[in-house]
Amino acid sequence: MPNSIILGTGAYAPQRVLTNADLEKLVATNGEWIVSRTGIQERRIAADDEATSDLATAAAKQALDFAQIDPEEIDMIIVATVTGDTPTPACAAYVQAKLGAKNAFAFDVGAACAGSLYGLTIADQFIRSGMVKRALVIGAETLSRFVDWTNRETCVLFGDAAGAILLGATEDQGRGLLATTLRTDGTMTDILGIFGGGSRRPFSPEMLQENSNKIKMRGREVYRAATRMLPEVVAETLTLAGLEAKDVTHVIAHQANQRIIEYALDTLGVPIEKCWININRYGNTSSASMPITLDEANRAGRLKKDDVIAMMAIGAGMTWGSVLLRW
Repeated sequence: MPNSIILGTGAYAPQRVLTNADLEKLVATNGEWIVSRTGIQERRIAADDEATSDLATAAAKQALDFAQIDPEEIDMIIVATVTGDTPTPACAAYVQAKLGAKNAFAFDVGAACAGSLYGLTIADQFIRSGMVKRALVIGAETLSRFVDWTNRETCVLFGDAAGAILLGATEDQGRGLLATTLRTDGTMTDILGIFGGGSRRPFSPEMLQENSNKIKMRGREVYRAATRMLPEVVAETLTLAGLEAKDVTHVIAHQANQRIIEYALDTLGVPIEKCWININRYGNTSSASMPITLDEANRAGRLKKDDVIAMMAIGAGMTWGSVLLRW
């Protein structure tokens, strides 16, 4: 049975930079306060003419170029996003057309910040089944379009970006994706999300007046959930792979809050030095965060053959999970 390995990675961030100093001019906040509680110093904002599929396509092209793979050689495209170009068609359909990946079937995954992990797991199963040889998994968000810029609790957190991971089939069972754990707790749907604009509460003047089409979050509850769930799920995935925390060479974490990352790694007994950190430059980019982080570590030459990489993410739903792979 074939296994999945990573053939290439890519990332794209819009040119516009929004710093903490810029935010101080928009809302009653303080740059030092933001850094001390989140680790964020700046974030990227998409241009007016950039949609999520544009960001996703740019990141995908980088991954394909890295692997020297033609778009027509791709069998499947998964775009993890909660901020697609339109409610329907899927963002992945737009990306497929822009790439010219005419032989790929394409669909979206809506698992918020854990979307890329969900996408990787789905792609891995298609490859293991033999139905797919090459799969492109993209995390892409334009969260700035869904931020309430009058809410200082949330507007400081989010940014726009995209990251892409190209998976391919291999017969080497010792490399690639070793184990995956995915979790959902639907009883926590009310602590983080965009709660207006869907079938439950369609667009209306009242809904727009209340900013219900913008991100809402109960930060303390999200923090408590993340610090409990992330170390648990990584530990479970290590057990599935027959490994221990000491075997982990690198950690690729969803960059939501630096304190959450530090707490999770400390609980696991993994040194923070093993984790690539970029939240200071991008903020929380949801599903894009993990593939961007992987791409940066990859292009910096940090990842070596046979390194054990633990990936972890948590997002609205609540959805969370971990993937363990051997580079």
